[in-house]
Amino acid sequence: MSEPQTTAAAVAAAAATHPPLRRRVIVCGGGVIGVCTSYYLSKSGAAAVTLIEQSSIACAASGKAGGFLALDWCDGGPLSSLARSSFNLHRQLSDDLDGPISYGYRPLNALSLTIRDSDHGPSRSTGPGGFGPGPDVPGWVNGPVRDVKSIGSAQTTAQVDPFMFTGRVLRDGVEKYGVEVVKGRVVSVGTAREGHVGVVLEGGGVVEGDAIVLALGPWAGKLGVLGSVMRVYGMKAHSVVLRPKEVGKGGGGITPHALFLSYVEERGGKATDPEVYPRPNGEVYICGATAECEVPDDPEQVTPNPDSIKIIKKVAGKVSSHLAEGEAEVKVEQACILPYTDDGIPAIGELPGIKGCYVATGHSCWGILNAPATGAALAELILDGHSSIVDLSPFNPARFLKSKKR
Repeated sequence: MSEPQTTAAAVAAAAATHPPLRRRVIVCGGGVIGVCTSYYLSKSGAAAVTLIEQSSIACAASGKAGGFLALDWCDGGPLSSLARSSFNLHRQLSDDLDGPISYGYRPLNALSLTIRDSDHGPSRSTGPGGFGPGPDVPGWVNGPVRDVKSIGSAQTTAQVDPFMFTGRVLRDGVEKYGVEVVKGRVVSVGTAREGHVGVVLEGGGVVEGDAIVLALGPWAGKLGVLGSVMRVYGMKAHSVVLRPKEVGKGGGGITPHALFLSYVEERGGKATDPEVYPRPNGEVYICGATAECEVPDDPEQVTPNPDSIKIIKKVAGKVSSHLAEGEAEVKVEQACILPYTDDGIPAIGELPGIKGCYVATGHSCWGILNAPATGAALAELILDGHSSIVDLSPFNPARFLKSKKR
């Protein structure tokens, strides 16, 4: 993975070397949205791209997410076409970038199920209202699960390791298409000389370009230029990565089944919705315990809540004895902050009031899924003035100005 260079001066030096006939685009944010946007812009051959990241590539949610992909889970809403296009682009990228080897791309099945603290003993039967396993429940899911339903198949659901995916896409962008990666913290954005926009970096460096993309996740909300148009806030999600020591004979190993749980705590506790994602490398990712939070200045300052991690581990052991304490090595305990807008729909498009300044944020828990189509559509919008891949009108950030006037 390409790590950012260390000085703001490197940005100006990189920009100076770009061929003048190509549009110079500054992409702010080294997460999956910024990386995919940089990739498709540079791949077009019509843009010279500088990617600015304040910390390290995929250091936040893009490196700590589950990496689940779904073709049709957003059907019936404004995200439908974006999600469907992006799911198919993930398949194409996997073919182009050797996804199964490079970043763990694979189709998988998805199950929903219920598990209660008050239930004990192994699974015994299957189907709504009963305990599994049966033909639809893998052998390693040997806890007292009930209400088992199939909600995704190898044709409609898949997964990637998001950290590895982001790094692999960026590597192609750098090595094949000339993306420049520079370390710097964006503190403000505005118009520069005629026909250009500029980014001011911490320390006083200024980078000018023909267009700017703000793909900063929840950190986009810290820029005044965005705050005047819309609110971007953060939801903190926790996760644990386990490596089971051994799976019982005849269990078939940890099979590619994503689990979407309804977990009910003892003594009338509230239900939560943890998720379990086995990965091809033998690890199992479990996430949950999400709540709104303050966004710190530095992504490296995001730390997990011990109580939330404890709940996730408890759920893991309840679902499968192979994920219980003592039976699985704890590889990672972590937290990340997901970006949300007030209407729950991503903001993708040109910001009102600053020509040439674009935003791509607010993707919530669907950032990994929707990153390729977001990047490809935004590249078209910047270079051609419109997107043919996805209709971006539902995501236009100007919608928030209209709502303020009501």
